[in-house]
Amino acid sequence: MGLNPQVIGNSLTFGFAGSYARQPDMIVNTRPAGGEAPFPFGTPLKYDGSKAVVPMGAAATAAEFVGVAGREFKSSLTYLDQSQGAYAPGEPVSVFQRGSIQVKCQRGEPAVGGKVYVRITYNESYTGAVVSGFEAEADSDKTIELTNAQWGGPKDANGVAELVILTRLNA
Repeated sequence: MGLNPQVIGNSLTFGFAGSYARQPDMIVNTRPAGGEAPFPFGTPLKYDGSKAVVPMGAAATAAEFVGVAGREFKSSLTYLDQSQGAYAPGEPVSVFQRGSIQVKCQRGEPAVGGKVYVRITYNESYTGAVVSGFEAEADSDKTIELTNAQWGGPKDANGVAELVILTRLNA
């Protein structure tokens, strides 16, 4: 009886938002999560007034960009709160500050060396584009360009693409 090898699909996805993409050129620091609500892995971050990290949002500038919330395996404090894929206020956050990381690109088609934008204002024309999301297209004054980052390639079927942070703007 011969072997019957099977392959499901013909391409692999890039992984999960917040997972590092390449080593060893990466810098990851730990900072406390601020704000009032949890934020997911792969979120662009800035400092609040107390130097805790919070998602970039309304009135954020490219100069405030600290890094990306890295994906971590976290211990669960309660049985019903396992594998949420987010950081709650007060938790330690792995802040990815330089190197290649996987993030969700919610709008546009990223390409190698392409510009990276973060949505800071909601636009009714793009209902799936949330504030604090990464994008590959500018949307007038509703997005900001990250001057220290570029795309590392196209996105996969899940919208995940490689983001390359070239330099640290904030320690």
